[in-house]
Amino acid sequence: MSSQTQTKALVTTEWIAEHAKDPGLRLVEVDVDPTVYEKGHIEGAVGWNWKRDLQDQLARDIAPKEALAGLLGRSGITPDTTIVLYGDNNNWFAAYAYWALKYYGHDKVQLVDGGRVKWEKEGRAYSTDDESFPATSYQFKASPNEKIRAYREQVLDKLGKAALVDVRSPKEFSGELLAPENLPQEGAQRGGHIPTAASIPWATAVNTEDGTFKSTDELKAIYGGKGIEANKEVIAYCRIGERSAHTWFVLHELLGYPDVKNYDGSWTEWGSSIRVPIEK
Repeated sequence: MSSQTQTKALVTTEWIAEHAKDPGLRLVEVDVDPTVYEKGHIEGAVGWNWKRDLQDQLARDIAPKEALAGLLGRSGITPDTTIVLYGDNNNWFAAYAYWALKYYGHDKVQLVDGGRVKWEKEGRAYSTDDESFPATSYQFKASPNEKIRAYREQVLDKLGKAALVDVRSPKEFSGELLAPENLPQEGAQRGGHIPTAASIPWATAVNTEDGTFKSTDELKAIYGGKGIEANKEVIAYCRIGERSAHTWFVLHELLGYPDVKNYDGSWTEWGSSIRVPIEK
């Protein structure tokens, strides 16, 4: 992302190369493929496994507050620590972790613009050291921020009122596929999209060459061109909630849209629900 769009939500690879080990900062890697971290990570970064650490292990839900607090404690994080996140796949699950932390009330959180893609493009070194820090006893101070999360019943109620953004691939939007092409075609009973949703794939927000976010003007044109404006309530969804967290980040954190929610139940829930409307 160019300097004109630099924001407190983002840091550059250059900056994190110099500051990864600063006191009061904890660098965290969250990947689609958790084995990537073990093969090499930015020095000083701890690794979180999205399936194990950020999801409830029984119900299909975001990790409970106590479980996430325990994870932060094991990572040596306090409420005053700034958490800086990055990962593979243009920060899919890094953005999901960012959203989850904001949801539970840890607001000191940033994303490394471009994530692993940019770090590797610049030829920067990785470490295979085991990173560990003295544990803390972490507790979230407030109730979850429900203003940034949407549930199925809310989405049903908002059809035709809120602006819906389907951030999946065009073939998922059309119903031809149930998941990204490189993944098993599972997760929902039906294909298609939620009625009234605009198709704006998550990847349209990033530069293909290095995974950084496009400029503010480009982003406004992309979303505004499909009727997704700052004066509307916006709900983003994908298949399981991580790509839509990436788009939530763009709209809420980079463009400053005031009312954006991530529907993390997404198509896995909607496409298997009884008597909800679907369009193909």
